[in-house]
Amino acid sequence: MSALNENTELTLPLRNIIALLITTAAAVMTYFQINERLNKLENHQTIIEMDVEKNTEFRIRWPRGEIGSLPADAEQFMLINNLSEEIDKLQSMIETGQAPHDQQQKLTLNFYQERISELESAVNILKDRQVELIHTMKSGVNITDK
Repeated sequence: MSALNENTELTLPLRNIIALLITTAAAVMTYFQINERLNKLENHQTIIEMDVEKNTEFRIRWPRGEIGSLPADAEQFMLINNLSEEIDKLQSMIETGQAPHDQQQKLTLNFYQERISELESAVNILKDRQVELIHTMKSGVNITDK
């Protein structure tokens, strides 16, 4: 056997050298693809952790009103405030006796007032006739003569 030294020759067929180069290239490409995939996953995990942290902060601070409110909430608060003022006005009108009547109730009361006035005038006419009748009976005048 011969010893290995600087002058030792190594002969490989060309197809073996090409196969070694292709295998090495495939291994290097696979390494970089795996490395890139790991970087993407780490970045994605970092972004998700930031979103979860922001969501947790939002979930805690939003109900407390520390972050703000939606325009719809502001509109609802404004409407509630307006209704509260209207209720206060109506309450004060009721307490002072100036509450508005229901239209139907007002019409009914007006009808009864007119009927009572008519009945009072009819009663007054009957009273006058009764007084006349009593007066004529006392004076002896025949009622049929009139």
